[in-house]
Amino acid sequence: MGCMVIVAVDVGGTFTDFVTLSDDGSIESFKVLSTPRNPEAAVLGGLRRINARIDEVLHATTIGTNALLGQVGLELPKVALFTTKGFRDVIEIGRQNRPRLYDLFFEKPKPLVPRELRFEIEERTLANGEVVKEVNPREVEEYAVKAKSLGVNSVAVSYLHSYINPRNEEITGSVLGRYFNYVALSSKIAPEPREYERTSTAVVNAALMPIVSQYINEFSKGLRELGIDKFFIMSSSGGLVDSDEATQRPVQLIESGPAAGAVAAAEFSRIISVRNVIGFDMGGTTAKASSIVNHEPEVTTEYEVGGEVHHGRLVKGSGYPVRFPFIDLAEVSSGGGTIIWRDEAGALRVGPLSAGADPGPICYDKGGVEPTLTDANLALGRIGDYLLGGEMKLNKEGAIKGLRRLGDPIDVALNAIKLANIEMARAVRLVTVERGLNPGDFALMAFGGAGPQHSAEIAEELGVSTIIVPPEPGAFSALGLLMADEKFEVRMSYPRDLEEGFMKLEDELSQRLGKVSYFLRYADVRYRGQGWELTIPVNRPARIEDVERTFNDKHQATYGFRLSKPIEVVTIRVFAVVTRLKPRFKVKNLGGEAKPRGFRRVFFNEWVEAPVYWRGDIPMGQVIEGPAVIEEYGSTIVVPPRWRAEVGGNAEVIMRR
Repeated sequence: MGCMVIVAVDVGGTFTDFVTLSDDGSIESFKVLSTPRNPEAAVLGGLRRINARIDEVLHATTIGTNALLGQVGLELPKVALFTTKGFRDVIEIGRQNRPRLYDLFFEKPKPLVPRELRFEIEERTLANGEVVKEVNPREVEEYAVKAKSLGVNSVAVSYLHSYINPRNEEITGSVLGRYFNYVALSSKIAPEPREYERTSTAVVNAALMPIVSQYINEFSKGLRELGIDKFFIMSSSGGLVDSDEATQRPVQLIESGPAAGAVAAAEFSRIISVRNVIGFDMGGTTAKASSIVNHEPEVTTEYEVGGEVHHGRLVKGSGYPVRFPFIDLAEVSSGGGTIIWRDEAGALRVGPLSAGADPGPICYDKGGVEPTLTDANLALGRIGDYLLGGEMKLNKEGAIKGLRRLGDPIDVALNAIKLANIEMARAVRLVTVERGLNPGDFALMAFGGAGPQHSAEIAEELGVSTIIVPPEPGAFSALGLLMADEKFEVRMSYPRDLEEGFMKLEDELSQRLGKVSYFLRYADVRYRGQGWELTIPVNRPARIEDVERTFNDKHQATYGFRLSKPIEVVTIRVFAVVTRLKPRFKVKNLGGEAKPRGFRRVFFNEWVEAPVYWRGDIPMGQVIEGPAVIEEYGSTIVVPPRWRAEVGGNAEVIMRR
């Protein structure tokens, strides 16, 4: 075939999803089972199946998260830290946060740099940016030789007040560059105040540099063998970055995969003109929620990696802080492969363990012995005996047998799904109610292989009356890669003149990238004397009175009050956006009316004989009354009693109560 395609690949815990975009904007998708021990094997295997010339590959990866969570085969390298004299223990002292207030035996996460690999340098920059003691390169060299002899291969540098004047860090970096391939300067990675968070970000970046570089090199090599030389990776802030940017600042890849789903929800909300949506992404391993306001995903500037999650909420103080823009997501362990079990008291529990892709749910017949949510949906008839349009046969008897070990199989399946739905509704509340937003003002956009099966019950739990199931829901995160633009970020702390600061950052990005479609401006703002900031969008030209008004409104929405105190702008940041070719969604409007392809016994509050439709058969405007099931290649939509479904103008299925 002569046509060129762009391929998006999303590596999930259970399936690796592929979506191809042709020059005319048309899309096609398929799935292969993931290979958790060697993720690129599934990717390269899937790319070989594509019968067209591949122009470039877009990729979402969880390698950053997996490395910090201690995945087997991803050992973190030996990292050294060069810091201002007297500050070597900043990353160990950290903050006062205790993840578990009354736990006397709580241990802080082990620092990523042991004490003997933290080197104190005689240097000092004042808070106004004045250098009162310049770095002595010979001292740096002496410690570099020592670090090298101790087996260090990656170095972080974090000096006091380098966010105002990075001169001493730059001198240090040029010396270290002669000894080490990987050097992370805090003034380049996170140029903003708070030495603990800035140091932690630089250290996490240094730890990930060798792992991500090796992954990208291996991946590039595999792509070159297939004749592909261009590829981009999704960043946590929802934009695509090139391999150079990913190698230099891998810290921005930590939430790469989940971010792609939120971007897809935001872009699709724009296409269908629905301003506010909740992105609900339930895959094989986890479920993720994000809030999209005015077609933009909410962004947060601080995140903790490698820490604990309690009901979807990151537990402050349990991981390593990273100061970088992240799409604001809540994630819970409720996916199709999440294991159902009973605790010592005999209570039914769901998760956090997952059967993943290998061995997977019992019904996959790949050696799985623990019942999962997929087995529960199969036992209740909510999914059919085949997945992937008939490519994958499921073992229903095996699923029922597995559930029977925990009690009456239908009872267990029903209660497990209820528990999972409550947990997933809680994740949605984290990104809505806790941010001052009312879920009832949003439509729920359900995607992921399992999302549309659970969406109606979650919507009822949250008081949401409209559900939107986008096209290709099973591969929607991969589709998000095709709907994303390239996005590069720079920031500056305490600008003397707001508009001048933004212009300077925009010039820097223009010189680096050449062509820029448009810029997005944000500021981290607080009341004078406050300890933490809120991130707000900034219009152009940037005027302090506009910033103050926007900040007061956001403070009121987030905390329920505003103060009559002056504000201060701590950090400003600019994203340069380079727009790309986007997919087009068209209804294959067949006219007439689709007939069910069959009927199946499905359990809601009782067994009902429900019609089963194939999604591609349903023309625009046909209303399907629940109870019904709508199947397609990558997912299944469950329409319970009292709900109705209809196909909209961009191939979306709209469900209303």
